[in-house]
Amino acid sequence: MTTEVIKIKGADLQTEEMILNLGPQHPSTHGVLRVILKLDGEVIIAAEPEVGYLHRGTEKLAENRTYPQMLVISDRWDYLSAMSNNLVWCLAVEKLLQIKPPEKADHLRVIMVELNRIASHLVFFGTYGIDIGAYTPFLHAFREREKILDLFEEVSGARMTYNYIRIGGVMADLPADWVGKCRSFLEWMKDRFPEYDTLLTGNPIFQDRTKGIGVLSQAQAITYGVTGPNLRGSGINFDLRKDEPYCSYEKFKFDVPTGANGDCWDRYWVRIQEMKESVKIVEQALDGLPAGETNAKVPRILRPPMGETYAQIEAPRGSLGIYTISDANDKPYRVHVRAPSFINLTMLQEILVGQKVSDVVATLGSIDIVLGEVDR
Repeated sequence: MTTEVIKIKGADLQTEEMILNLGPQHPSTHGVLRVILKLDGEVIIAAEPEVGYLHRGTEKLAENRTYPQMLVISDRWDYLSAMSNNLVWCLAVEKLLQIKPPEKADHLRVIMVELNRIASHLVFFGTYGIDIGAYTPFLHAFREREKILDLFEEVSGARMTYNYIRIGGVMADLPADWVGKCRSFLEWMKDRFPEYDTLLTGNPIFQDRTKGIGVLSQAQAITYGVTGPNLRGSGINFDLRKDEPYCSYEKFKFDVPTGANGDCWDRYWVRIQEMKESVKIVEQALDGLPAGETNAKVPRILRPPMGETYAQIEAPRGSLGIYTISDANDKPYRVHVRAPSFINLTMLQEILVGQKVSDVVATLGSIDIVLGEVDR
């Protein structure tokens, strides 16, 4: 600690910097994250995020798993958007195998990952309200999320780790009445957004706690490699679904919301708007759902030729990428996961400096990390 002597009305007062540990076991750290804060009174002068408390060793486990077996493990990275994890792994393996899924499979993949994006952002909406001190939004968010999980359970049999998207296509076609149920949910969801604006978006207390707090400039966002809603909240229009389309995203019309100031409120607002755009995408995918097969012909034992590849998608938390190397065996030689939660978390050490202690939780919650992905 450093000591400073200041004079107030002729009296000498001695002040010291203080080290405060936030986490690793704390509800507001959204998992086992430790943030080491150096404080001068209530003002943060340094912040160091420390991870590794939930280390899973996924990339090393991949070397001892076959390509299909890795799908089950991918479910667990960002467990709030397991469909996206499944998709990016399948895209990477399909690149190695030079397999093109059927058009219907691409549409089904888009439907599932966009529904999962809504479900993931709903968790953000609800838990961020709790972070700021509003409990009611959490109840509303999980009411809607349950409806999405019901739809996922019908197609995959699971409510969190789905294992639905498979190498070469998807696990199975949709149940007979699934499309009608999905359309009903989308109509229900459209009517919920005004409620969210009343509960949180336009709430003056919520705005006071988030506007002008945790500002991330465009230059800082680019320097730290930030992606997803956190990047777009700073006003940078970059979305892999538009800039590097995959799974037939080029066929769908949707907007990419961006913020203006890069603060906590902008990052929140972008995610609310993204849910609205996801509703539009799912509606279009259902309207144009083609007939035909849902799977390409895939060898029973996958042995991709020697080579390396990189696949990436726009996951709910940003650019989720897979770099993998094949040595012509049935197991990957090397795998690396570019986890957006891990990359985005690095900006915390920059944007917390100069903020007050009460702003830490608001700023951390606005980044929307999942520790299973950080400590993959």
